[in-house]
Amino acid sequence: MQIPSELRYSSDHEWASVTDAVVRVGITDYAQDALGDVVFVELPKVGTVVAAGATLGEVESTKSVSEIYAPVGGTVIAVNDALVAAPELVNADCYGAGWLCEISVDDAAQYGALLDAEAYRELTHN
Repeated sequence: MQIPSELRYSSDHEWASVTDAVVRVGITDYAQDALGDVVFVELPKVGTVVAAGATLGEVESTKSVSEIYAPVGGTVIAVNDALVAAPELVNADCYGAGWLCEISVDDAAQYGALLDAEAYRELTHN
């Protein structure tokens, strides 16, 4: 299982990367593996204001439907439209081409409060 050290993680199995005040969000390798083959992704609308921990959308797989939660609060400024036609990108490249959305954060400290790679590794191995 891949857990890139440069990313931050939520206990709900979302990953986050930050550039300036923009956080890119996706689901982790652990989550996509547990879901199985992803067949549909419901993304938030650009302009949606979300609170940290609020529902962003859903990922539907051959096994189940799981909600996606915002690891940080802010405004959705971009979504990965490629997932509409190719939801399997979440399985193939969850940390790259399978990203879900980008959020302009209200409070940069929220990003720092997320789990680092070591803490997330401990969470997923318990």
